[in-house]
Amino acid sequence: MMGGNKTVVKSLEILKLFYEHDRLTLQEMVEISNIPKTSVYRQVKSLEEMGLLTRDIDGKYRLGLIFIKLGQLVADRLDIRQVALPFMHKLRDEMGEAVNLIVREGNEAIYIEKVDTKKPVRLYTRVGRRSPLYAGACSRILLAFMPPEEAEQYIAQTELKAIASGTITDKERLRQVIVESQKNGYSVSYSELEDHSAAVAAPIYNHKGEVVAGLSMAGLEAHYAPDKLPPLIKKIKQTAREISLQLGWRDE
Repeated sequence: MMGGNKTVVKSLEILKLFYEHDRLTLQEMVEISNIPKTSVYRQVKSLEEMGLLTRDIDGKYRLGLIFIKLGQLVADRLDIRQVALPFMHKLRDEMGEAVNLIVREGNEAIYIEKVDTKKPVRLYTRVGRRSPLYAGACSRILLAFMPPEEAEQYIAQTELKAIASGTITDKERLRQVIVESQKNGYSVSYSELEDHSAAVAAPIYNHKGEVVAGLSMAGLEAHYAPDKLPPLIKKIKQTAREISLQLGWRDE
């Protein structure tokens, strides 16, 4: 049994070489892994027979197509809500603010999960609530990380209606805020969906490097004064990153 375990470990060590290398020769695998050549040869032949490695015409090896199928299965079966929820609870408990998870649906953002603050005064949000992509930090972070042409088309074709006193209704201003969000990796909003409310949001990435959701903390505007923002921004970006890693995103 122990011998079988050692074989599996060595096979995994070989496969892990391809995290950072697209194609490798046998000799390159030996040099990088420091595993004896005979052992590498046996492992590679077994992995090739199972379809886990494929040898090109020039003799170099790469990961087999089976990984595409397996990777897609894993991605398809990941429920972003289940993945995110423990991190959302932890963030709420550490920072004391409500935490929301939002995804895009057409030209709107929809709240798919929330963790309420334990404070007596709360904002009104609910799972299933919708908001336009231009309004509010969490919605706008999705707009900011859409393909540029698609985002510009949305802005050009959308009437920016005021929802609350701070809603951005000027298209040039919206474009500026989007550029800032792309540069900084987060978005902040004040009284955009509800007066006297504020939010800070960061994007969540999937295994393909695509933004698939937005994570936000939201609360009373007084809790998001400029001098109080740095720790909020740090934590929302950190938590969004942790969720992204669980979804298979590689931090490069």
